[in-house]
Order: sequence, then structure tokens, then C-alpha cells
Amino acid sequence: MLRIENTEVLGWEAAIRGMRNPKNSWEKSDSEFHREPKHYFDEKDMPCTDLRRFVLGPDDLDLMKRLRNAGTDHRKFMRMITVYVDLTGPLFWWKEFDTYKVGTVANSCSTMNKIAAKEFTLEDFSCEHLSIRQSVDILKETIDALNVFRNVYLNGGLLKYETGEFATFQPKDKEIWWQMIQLLPSSYNQRRTLMLNYEVLANIYKSRRNHKLDEWHTLCDWIESLPYSELVTGCGRCKRE
Repeated sequence: MLRIENTEVLGWEAAIRGMRNPKNSWEKSDSEFHREPKHYFDEKDMPCTDLRRFVLGPDDLDLMKRLRNAGTDHRKFMRMITVYVDLTGPLFWWKEFDTYKVGTVANSCSTMNKIAAKEFTLEDFSCEHLSIRQSVDILKETIDALNVFRNVYLNGGLLKYETGEFATFQPKDKEIWWQMIQLLPSSYNQRRTLMLNYEVLANIYKSRRNHKLDEWHTLCDWIESLPYSELVTGCGRCKRE
């Protein structure tokens, strides 16, 4: 499971200026903010209007495509098109995503600090492919155990060791915290806010679009929905917001 929210794409004007610097061809730029009013209501139910939407001109877009196809040395402008997005996905997928370090910034919800912030439920885990009853039962047993340790961690209490002995724990005992941290399955979903760019997304799309994990397919579908996504995918389509 991968949930994608709050996408923003910025930096088009600066990317175009930088792209045209090598040949001092700024006067050939034909991109602009179009004034196409989009009406909505603010928090006080007052009508507002968004008047700015950036649209690439045909000359700028053609140059971008040619530089894109010429290779990474020529398409540095793609590093200047910045994308912000919130992703929520399982830890086993984030482990693969962390391969992409250069040009990527992430702020994640803290498992270390907030693991006991809420009761664990089945919805906190990516388990859509657990089609065998035994697998589901094991996960549910693990969730039950996590909630037992969570309750003791928050409130204190008794727990029984394998030897049959009982021990009393005070609230926020680190030994109980360790039980949650090391027992937590890799299917646990974590939320991160990411800053990426079109060059990073091009690398992701090329390497992961046929990956066996569903999360990569969901991410690549999202990449195809971005403004002028053909710059990222190399395809001939032009998908706009």
C-alpha cells in the first residue's frame, strides 16, 4: 500500500532561465503564467480566486525534451524542478526507497519517538497480500502483543518472562520500548514528507516501473500524472495539471 498526498511542483521559471544560460537565449523563452481563474472558498467561506498557472511554451518544451534526451550532463535543468509530496508506505518499501539519497530530502514520522502514540490496528500495516489465514493470524497476534507492551510502556504493569517469573515495570521503561521497536513488522506504514526533483524521479521511473512491489507501480503512476511528465518518463505524452 502506498498513499500519496499533497503534491507540489515548483521551480519552472528558474529551471528555464538556467537552461537557456549556456547560449544566452532567454529572449526565446515562451513560457508564462496563464491567468485562468479557479474559484474556491477559504476557511471563512469567502470566495477566492487563484489566478496563476504556469504553462510551458512550445519552444521551451521542445528544448527541454531535446536536452532531456541528450543525457544527464545536458539536462541539469531537471534538477531544478522541485517536487514536494507526502508518502505513506510500509517500512519494507522505504528500505528500498532509501537507495535514492542524492537530490532527495525527507522528514519522516518518528517510529523511535512516537511508536506508542496510538493503539496499533490492522490498518497501520500493509497487509493486502496476506491471503493465507495463518499469515493474517500471526500479524494479528503480533499487533495484540504490541498493544500489550504499549499499555505497560504507558502505564506500567506486570509482565511474565519465559522462566515463569513476573516483573513489574514502571511507565516509560526502556526495556518495554525495546520490545515494541524490535517486534514491529516491516509492513508497518510510515509517513514521510519528501522533496524530490525531476532528475531523481527520472531515475526512479527508469529503474522501478516494472518492479515486483505494488508500491513502485503506484509511485510510477503518480509520476506519470505530474505536469509535463514526459520530461521524466521519456514518453511522448504531455500530461498537465
